[in-house]
Amino acid sequence: MSGKILIVDDEKDMLILLTRIITEKTDYDVVTTHNPLKAIEMLENQQINMVITDLKMPKMDGIALLDQVKKIQPAAVVVVMTAYATIETAVEATRKGAFDYIAKPFRKERILLTINNAMKLQNLARENKALLKSLKQQKKFFSIIGSSPVVTSILRRIEQVAQSSATVLIYGESGTGKELVARAIHYHSHRNDNPFITVNCTAMPEQIIESELFGHVKGAFTGAWKDKKGLIEEADRGTLFFDEIGDLNMSMQAKLLRLLQEAECKPVGGLTTKHVDIRFLAATNQDLTKLIAEKRFREDLFYRLNVINFQLPPLRDRKEDIPTLAHHFLEKYTMLNKKEIRRIDPEAMSALMAQRWNGNVRELENVIERGVVFCRSDHIELSDIFPEKSHIPPCFLFDQAIYDIPFKEAKENVIKAFHQSYILAILKESNGNISRAAEQAGLQRQYLHRLIKEENINAETFKGLRGKE
Repeated sequence: MSGKILIVDDEKDMLILLTRIITEKTDYDVVTTHNPLKAIEMLENQQINMVITDLKMPKMDGIALLDQVKKIQPAAVVVVMTAYATIETAVEATRKGAFDYIAKPFRKERILLTINNAMKLQNLARENKALLKSLKQQKKFFSIIGSSPVVTSILRRIEQVAQSSATVLIYGESGTGKELVARAIHYHSHRNDNPFITVNCTAMPEQIIESELFGHVKGAFTGAWKDKKGLIEEADRGTLFFDEIGDLNMSMQAKLLRLLQEAECKPVGGLTTKHVDIRFLAATNQDLTKLIAEKRFREDLFYRLNVINFQLPPLRDRKEDIPTLAHHFLEKYTMLNKKEIRRIDPEAMSALMAQRWNGNVRELENVIERGVVFCRSDHIELSDIFPEKSHIPPCFLFDQAIYDIPFKEAKENVIKAFHQSYILAILKESNGNISRAAEQAGLQRQYLHRLIKEENINAETFKGLRGKE
């Protein structure tokens, strides 16, 4: 177990004694000082895991030093020693966060036991913090749902890009998850303990956007009753995400360009510029090169933002992810609505696969939420999600929009929907037994198994269903 211990005592003999005891019996590094003011300087410049301090010292006593330790390095463990032990000082030291209070003279075994216990506790706290941080990152990362090749590629790129400081431009239709990608980049970066601030360039009125971004000083304009910190300053040491950057007016584009170049901002009506350390991410559903040609977007700003770009596919181009997404949203809204819904019927899933999803993942989520609200059994049926289609025979469960797309794409969608509907139906009938399902369908077991894998279907979920109906 590694770690560094700082010993502070105005008696140099005590420093020598404690250093010898600790270095002979442990692997901890030891640094010492007889001056508590020097101890504060050391705490500001190096990582200290534990501080052992005398109570009575000139210039600053041990309780005051304890306060400073908790301000500079809150995670450091502090042990207070004194030859003038009283109940009052022991209580005060403990109340202010001391791990232990030891009376002089002490036995060697006593000090070693205290050190080992304190360092074990600190290591445990550090491991718990790392675990919580890891879980937080995983949660944010896996909010991007899907196992299609294009989604897998996006997840890999997020991991590569996150640790850099490069600006990122994210393209995609509305509802494809542009903000999810931005958040995943932030939470996989070294900035993840600092703010992630979103600027909605569409929703923010032109009259107030400069004040919202840069802040303002008191009296800068009518209604500016006090100083206000802007979103840029709020995002310092974190990430600033400009959603729908294509809607930002030309005047603000010029100010944003200067911010990107100089890393400085000045509040409206202010005289002093402030340096900021920010990672910039932006997203748009528009063709920025077209806006540049129309003189509606600055070309120099485009090249500043477009260091790395992500192209997010619409849901219609990754339909193999629809079952996974549908079951993810089913689980989410079943929990929120306190219902017990286990699955989506094959007919309903077939209809989901046949949709064009112009609203992308956001539209699919809304449909599943509606299905959960209207569902009255343990499974979502076609009438729960698309009541207008519930009278149509299963083999014709295709959205009218299928006739608006090219024949080849329409044919692929129909075949995929048929595969989904047919395989789900025979698995349900065979109770999840693939061999029995293949025999019933007149297919080779290996071919059916390949189809199940291609359609991302989990046959295990069908086992025992017929016995429960």
